[in-house]
Amino acid sequence: MPFDFHNPYPTTRIPVLARNVVSTSHPLAAQAGLRMMWKGGNAVDAAIAAAAAMTICEPVSNGLGSDAFAILWDGRELHGLNAAGRAPAAWTPDYFRRKYGAAAANPPKRGPDSITVPGAVAGWVALSERFGKLPFADLLEPAIEIAERGYLLPVVVQQKWAAATPELGSLPGFAPSFLPWGRAPRVGELFRFPAAARALRAIAQTRGAAYYGGEIAQAIERFVREHGGSITAADFASFRPEWVQPIARDYRGYTLHEIPPSGQGIAALIALGILSRFDLAGLPVDGAESQHLQIEAMKLAFADVYRYCAEPSCMEVTAEQMLDDAYLAARAKLIDRRKAQDFGAGNPARGGTIYLTAADENGMMVSFIQSNYMGFGSGVVEPGFGISLQNRGHGFSLREGANQVAPGKRPFHTIIPAFLTRRVEGRVEPVMSFGVMGANMQPQGHVQTLVRMLDYRQSPQAACDAPRWRFNAGLEINVEQQMDKATVRELAARGHRVEVIDDNYQDFGAGQFIWRAGDPKVEGYVAASDSRRDGLAAGF
Repeated sequence: MPFDFHNPYPTTRIPVLARNVVSTSHPLAAQAGLRMMWKGGNAVDAAIAAAAAMTICEPVSNGLGSDAFAILWDGRELHGLNAAGRAPAAWTPDYFRRKYGAAAANPPKRGPDSITVPGAVAGWVALSERFGKLPFADLLEPAIEIAERGYLLPVVVQQKWAAATPELGSLPGFAPSFLPWGRAPRVGELFRFPAAARALRAIAQTRGAAYYGGEIAQAIERFVREHGGSITAADFASFRPEWVQPIARDYRGYTLHEIPPSGQGIAALIALGILSRFDLAGLPVDGAESQHLQIEAMKLAFADVYRYCAEPSCMEVTAEQMLDDAYLAARAKLIDRRKAQDFGAGNPARGGTIYLTAADENGMMVSFIQSNYMGFGSGVVEPGFGISLQNRGHGFSLREGANQVAPGKRPFHTIIPAFLTRRVEGRVEPVMSFGVMGANMQPQGHVQTLVRMLDYRQSPQAACDAPRWRFNAGLEINVEQQMDKATVRELAARGHRVEVIDDNYQDFGAGQFIWRAGDPKVEGYVAASDSRRDGLAAGF
């Protein structure tokens, strides 16, 4: 391992070392994953069980109406899964302009016309069919039990639940599902979700068919149309997840892999490609010089991503062109080491997402992410099955361009799992499955944590707990309150418009990391879970 566990850099959690590990942002989900491994399942089984449990335990970030992505190492090679949903067949720019006026720039942020087809459940089924060991129905048992028996609300989830209710409380189906006493549950109160248990049973018994071609799809169509939306059961029936080849970029002797566009994972690859031109290790880890270079590289990456990235068939340039060595070298030359610059529009949207990762003693490693996008998503909840529907449609544009809305099209996507490998004696070896949740914070989190691990040799838990910055737009950045005060002052002196933010969860993301220490049967893994959420890394 390249890092020093005795490095005095402060951490707030202890890393977990084990041969079978699951790391999630809720302890019950980590336990659900371990339960599958105890039954003889593998890391894919564990990840699906944990993901299903997360739809119940952290509804402020995801649900049964989410999208999902995964990158997994099967013991020999990497595979990518895109389970992002598509626009309903009725969606065109004219559809939205007629309903919301010619000045509308995007589909609405909330409500029935923000809902695209959810892909997460289909993603679970695809992963299970191709790589799982246990029967699919077994994987949903923990989530069903949690939904029926209930769970005690943890601190961070409760804060976000309460914060969302003023905006979402009047939306269709939200209050009956998520305001059981006419308000958000309080910390330690028991929350049950029997409607979601009913959905999970139907999904388990039919291997997802009830969701995409049966009673659940029909119930969603009826409810959404009743409230003015256009999504149909036929839109659900036509959905298929897609296996994809991850895109990659080398950095400091390792290779970072991301899901290709329409996701924003390429932003992390661009930023690292730019940073590879600078000797970060020769600079103080928490000093203004290192942080400034990372911020400027990230700005350049976002300028390209927001200009070019969309559904691949609609992009005017390819991912390969965006990652070209000569192009990235030219971009690096634009950085002024003493002055902050505005390289183009940013996107300060906030999001709600869960990320989890699992690894087993046979060498399988899974990097998995699912999300309702902005917290609870659309705010629309089908009451019979407790389906909290995402608002990914808001990510489309109504104006001409690569990301303009069209029937059956995927929107620009924020959620991105990541994976790290290295080449040893001519063969590719897995190194780390990881991710950082939180809208446009995700590639920024990938870059900041990887720089700490690969340039500064910090352990995954130390890199996870370290203070972060977040670029929003123009010259605007947020920094966490624990960032070094002298560094903050120097960043401001260089022209960054700095705002210190206390809300770590919402503004700075949260990550889970599993680093392979060597042969999993002997040396196992090092797992970390971010202290910014209620999570847990657990293993045996």
